[in-house]
Amino acid sequence: MRRRDFIGLLGGTAISWPLAVRAQQGERMRRIGVLMNLAAEDPVSIARAKALVQGLQVLGWIEGRNVRVDYRWGAGKTDLFHRYAVELATLAPDVILAAGAALPPVLQATRTIPVVFVHVVDPVGNNYVASLSRPGGNATGFLTFDYNLAAKWVELLKEIAPTVKLVGVLRDANIAHGIGQFAVIQSVAPSQGVDVTPINLGDANEIERGIAALAQLANSGLILTASPTAPVHRDLIIALAARHKLPTVYVERLFAAAGGLVSYGPEFVDQYRRAASYIDRILKGEKPADLPVQAPTKYELVINLKTAKALGLTVPPTLLTRADEVIE
Repeated sequence: MRRRDFIGLLGGTAISWPLAVRAQQGERMRRIGVLMNLAAEDPVSIARAKALVQGLQVLGWIEGRNVRVDYRWGAGKTDLFHRYAVELATLAPDVILAAGAALPPVLQATRTIPVVFVHVVDPVGNNYVASLSRPGGNATGFLTFDYNLAAKWVELLKEIAPTVKLVGVLRDANIAHGIGQFAVIQSVAPSQGVDVTPINLGDANEIERGIAALAQLANSGLILTASPTAPVHRDLIIALAARHKLPTVYVERLFAAAGGLVSYGPEFVDQYRRAASYIDRILKGEKPADLPVQAPTKYELVINLKTAKALGLTVPPTLLTRADEVIE
């Protein structure tokens, strides 16, 4: 399905898909609420929503026949997350899918409606669930990754840019996993022969000031950690890294695809397909409290050779052979 066709099908930033046909005789119409963390027109949102729909279809849940899907799009804005979380809870769906930063507002809006989450780094540390094996409340879902992945970003940066001695770490210090990722990077930095300095992942002006200051220091590079804010500012961060000639490792593929040097992280679109299986189980009577939080099953290394050339970097052949995707 072409991007503009899918946008047309979605039809806006805050919509409820109309029923295409009446439910089949004797078949109960179920309702799913979905609160996405990006904007409706974002191609990343489109791919993720499409994966969810496909996953549901494979399991027999067809829009307009036996399920209605109510979409809302947070576009990375706190006020929208809270407004749409309340809207969806008021609709009393059978289950809500909450993506990333959408989860806290959804859990504030309801502690009774079942919730399936994706893109969440530390659900235990943030008190979203009691434990990974036994969530215990009304929410369960899919981890973004284990904190140890952050150590791989340091190794990868040194492999692709061996002269780097100072690593700026873009992280959100206001969230637990922003602190956790930075702590892991800081702990492995000595073994890689680098120093690290934090850069706050705040608004656009703060990001620009932090990266510009880092670029004034010799032999510097950048790591972008996982944060709800990161995808919203991806074009700015990629542009700043290019302008200041900073070799940068990103947390997920969408950054490398948009012009970033290299990314290593989970395949997030796959999480939406997998989330469909938990939605299916909940619709069939299982409870989130009994469904364990799952870790990613797919990780991908993506290298942008065009960006490497612009930075004057030669990507080691051993790294190229390990890559899942090479963008030329």
